Amino acid sequence: MKSLVCLKQVPDTETQIKVNPDGTGIVTEGIKYVINPYDEFSVEEALRLKEKFKAGEVLILSIGPDRATEAIRTALAMGADKGIHISDESLNNSDPFVIAQALAAAAAQTEYDIIFCGHRAIDDDFGEAGAMLAELLKLPQVTLVTKVDIADDKTKAIVERDVEGGKETVEVPLPCVLTSQKGLNEPRYASLPGIMKAKKKPIDKKTAADLGISPEPKLRSNAYSMPPERTAGKKFEGMEPPDVAKAVVQALRNEAKVI
Repeated sequence: MKSLVCLKQVPDTETQIKVNPDGTGIVTEGIKYVINPYDEFSVEEALRLKEKFKAGEVLILSIGPDRATEAIRTALAMGADKGIHISDESLNNSDPFVIAQALAAAAAQTEYDIIFCGHRAIDDDFGEAGAMLAELLKLPQVTLVTKVDIADDKTKAIVERDVEGGKETVEVPLPCVLTSQKGLNEPRYASLPGIMKAKKKPIDKKTAADLGISPEPKLRSNAYSMPPERTAGKKFEGMEPPDVAKAVVQALRNEAKVI
């Protein structure tokens, strides 16, 4: 079973994010970076499929600056076989369409039975690259997947996905693109032997020119800003419950203007 996992390196959720003085981006100094959590579910699921079929490989595909190699090495230490690092300054901080183009071009140069993506990245929160990748490759896709069962003949997958208020079971032919949701699995930790082996596993470097794509973005960020500070809440004390209810309704209508 050959799995291709699209992986992004993102700031740790515990990192304090600050906007730079000119509002063109965030302050990157001192930020700790990790594998996007939803992509980590994808890595784990690909490894489980390899173990189930006792054959195949797991290929990690990532776009980003030099530091993205750390995330690829972490996935290799978990058990993935090799990596592809698309390292091109013109692609850093690109919009989802350009990212999907680069991923699709790299995928077209590999062999795979299934492609895994996280359903969204926790930094920009677009949640679009996986769907665009499937469209560019002309592959069926299933999003928000929480369970994967591959047929013994590797011709189809039965997957379970989150829908509003419940679950949906879908049958999809292979190859396909699946985007991982929380609950799919519990990612393993990299073992010490795995970390040592990861240092010797190959990572192929590619640029936008190697892939034959245009890095011209379709979407540009005009400015970054932090959300406004929250004002102090209002307390209603020393009042009877009916009076409190009336006061709350009046505040919601006249001050908060939400009703």
